[in-house]
Amino acid sequence: MPAQSAQEALSHLRDGALFNWYVIPLFAFVVYVYAVEVERKNWNLIFAGLAFWGMDWFNEIWNSLVFHFTGFAPVWGAPGATAFLILIGLNIEISFMFAIAGIAFGKMLPTDKHLKILKIPNRLFFAVVNSIFCVFVEILLNAAGVLTWEYSWWNAGAPWLIIIFGYLHFFLISYWVHDMKEIKHKVLTVSIIFSVDILALLVFGVVLGWI
Repeated sequence: MPAQSAQEALSHLRDGALFNWYVIPLFAFVVYVYAVEVERKNWNLIFAGLAFWGMDWFNEIWNSLVFHFTGFAPVWGAPGATAFLILIGLNIEISFMFAIAGIAFGKMLPTDKHLKILKIPNRLFFAVVNSIFCVFVEILLNAAGVLTWEYSWWNAGAPWLIIIFGYLHFFLISYWVHDMKEIKHKVLTVSIIFSVDILALLVFGVVLGWI
């Protein structure tokens, strides 16, 4: 039987009646952020941002599949107020946030990718620190009741899996794409990430109706 939080999320999953006009300025802000970087020809940040966003979609898809196969709850859910709940753990506000988060976090990277901080390669250092920061934010959201955790191995008392599987790979892949020397390699990598996402959404969502 589904957990109460899962039932609440399902009750307004992809319900167009919840639409609110604040979505439009949020979308415009995302477009503006990317337009600024395109104007500056800052391809490193643009593709780092897209890779980060694409990895979030990948996470949200497998999270939705967890709910399908358990029938109990996703690993994380988003049952709270939203203008549109895309997947059981992903609303449109969260998606817009992740669309620009990779660019924001990428701006923190030192120009010298070989620089070490506390004897740790700076890309790894920032990936770990930023993952911990994101999990701290999630703990606050969970405390507020807008982000739900129903499993004992994925909560504030055991944040390690959230750090590693919730965020760390986002940052590592985003920074890896950021540092690629050739634009074509960035394009190829981001294209593969989104191709997997789109294929999974079509198969598990449109065809099978699992998510």
